[in-house]
Amino acid sequence: MILTDWLGINQCSWSVLACVFLTFCYVGSLYVWRTTLSRDHPTTIKRRFFSVSVIMLITPFFIQYFFTEDSLKKGDLYMQLGLRWSGLIPAIIAPLFLTATLFLGPLTMQFLSGIWKIYAEPIYWLSSWQDLVWVRNHVMAPLSEEWVFRACMIPLLLQCVDPMTAVFVGPLLFGIAHFHHIFEQMKAGFELKAALMISTFQFMYTSLFGAYSAFLFVRTGHFMAPLVAHMFCNHMGFPNFSEIVEFPPLQRVFIVCNFFIGFGLWCFLLTPLTSPDIYDNRLHWET
Repeated sequence: MILTDWLGINQCSWSVLACVFLTFCYVGSLYVWRTTLSRDHPTTIKRRFFSVSVIMLITPFFIQYFFTEDSLKKGDLYMQLGLRWSGLIPAIIAPLFLTATLFLGPLTMQFLSGIWKIYAEPIYWLSSWQDLVWVRNHVMAPLSEEWVFRACMIPLLLQCVDPMTAVFVGPLLFGIAHFHHIFEQMKAGFELKAALMISTFQFMYTSLFGAYSAFLFVRTGHFMAPLVAHMFCNHMGFPNFSEIVEFPPLQRVFIVCNFFIGFGLWCFLLTPLTSPDIYDNRLHWET
């Protein structure tokens, strides 16, 4: 029996409360270990890998009790979570290409500086996989965050709001979840005001990215779509505009132009490249 039917409480309220509860559980799992070590210490990273993995494991079993019968008639739990074969290949390629266009400026900077050449070196990838900080930032963080905040939360929100509302409301929890960094920044020596400003900025851009990621999820109906986008964004990082001045004048113009061209292409391609028809998606976004 579905929990909401059993208790007779408003479905929408339960969906929102479940999402809030999952947010607290996810953040809480990072601090369940009492330690004075920094977040980048190998011991801290390994412990957090374990606790977050536990949250990822139990979350699907938790949210299934909040699905309505109508939702489950449209698709089983696996489909709700974006785990399906149909449309998988385009769900990996198209969002990755789309996200790359948004980073055309930074990619141009990497090309002109020669940084891109290291990606062809096997030693780069071998050393990266041995670096726990790299694995956390490029693999575990995107994997766990997209699983909990997109694959598990968005389907719950879609039971009581339309897709576009879910796209913009859901990521607010994702952004708020990043406020926990304020404690680590203060531990690192930042004053409260500085730590608060940094965390507020993180809240803003993580909420914006969360909206984009949620949009990819509801449009494609695939977990892999926001995952590859998140991994790529974490790899690129927030653009460092101050580095543009380090290039020769003509290259600066080229780089700046590509920043605008990339953003324009992203806006132009966003809707057609995420068309639900491409991904055989009839679950989260009705055309």
